Amino acid sequence: MRLKFLLRPGWLGAIALVVVFAGLCFTTLAPWQFGRSEETEIRNKAIAESFHAEPKPIDQVLPAGRAPDVNTEWSQVLLTGEYLHRSETLAWQRTVLGEPAFEVITPFRLDDGTTVLVDRGYVRPVNGTQAPDYAAAPSGRVTLTARIRADETDSKQRPLFDHDGHRWAYAVNSGTISAGTGLALRPGYVALSEGQPGVLGALPLPRLESGPYFSYALQWIAFGIMAILTIGYLIYTELRPEAAPAWRRQHEDDEDAPTPSGSAAASSATASAASGSATSGSPTSPSTDPTHSTSASDATPTSSRYAAKRKSTPKRRRKLSVAEAIAEEERREAESFERNSRES
Repeated sequence: MRLKFLLRPGWLGAIALVVVFAGLCFTTLAPWQFGRSEETEIRNKAIAESFHAEPKPIDQVLPAGRAPDVNTEWSQVLLTGEYLHRSETLAWQRTVLGEPAFEVITPFRLDDGTTVLVDRGYVRPVNGTQAPDYAAAPSGRVTLTARIRADETDSKQRPLFDHDGHRWAYAVNSGTISAGTGLALRPGYVALSEGQPGVLGALPLPRLESGPYFSYALQWIAFGIMAILTIGYLIYTELRPEAAPAWRRQHEDDEDAPTPSGSAAASSATASAASGSATSGSPTSPSTDPTHSTSASDATPTSSRYAAKRKSTPKRRRKLSVAEAIAEEERREAESFERNSRES
């Protein structure tokens, strides 16, 4: 069976590796990048539409208790109420415009009694990890225009901590800040726009570009296809007759060579009869009887004639590949080991 070589451990491992890799490319990595590309397109569309849409009251866009989603995030909303200064929190280790920053998060109580987090913008740190002096949020009732943002996620779910006289959070998450301050907060938060009461350094909007995610997805698909084509080509090259090592081709020739048993038996019988005649004292001498000479010639085994024919016909030597040379060397070492074992 020509495909029997696929049962070798090396081939089984290579095929398994290709199957796993191609499966990951087609079912996980490419869809993941397609999903990121789709999310980016939705975000860009929402931001672009928010430039032309009039801000709406937050309860019309995001009713109390409802978390922001892809359809509501980045929408501009109006909020009327007052800041709660005592529960102010700073977001730790941020990057804004390529430089370190802290974000100032101040709860804002709406006229309906619910409370939402307001990201007032960013400030630059001093001495590495210390917050600078910054303007406090205005007191009293104010109206704000802000953009809805979804809660950030801290994979380690770390709680709030105190440092340098301030309360800090690792992520702008309403659930984490609610647990640390004791306030009942609406899901998500809002980021102040430029020129709003209490804004510090307004956070810049993301760039409206699709990013490389779609091309990354196509690359993962291409990698999976290339892996399958590569293993297929290797199997094809192994199946070619000239790809087999010289010793294997010689072995196959020996197995395929015809050995007609009838002729061999007849030749053997003729040789036995001639030998019996000579023993019984027949005057016919094997060296002089032409008939006996012919029988002796016919008694040569057919396989010997085929072997002589192969020896008399010179074969064109073919340059071995690296894999064939290694296989040939392994065969010679195995024969040498067996020979030494028999001699010892």
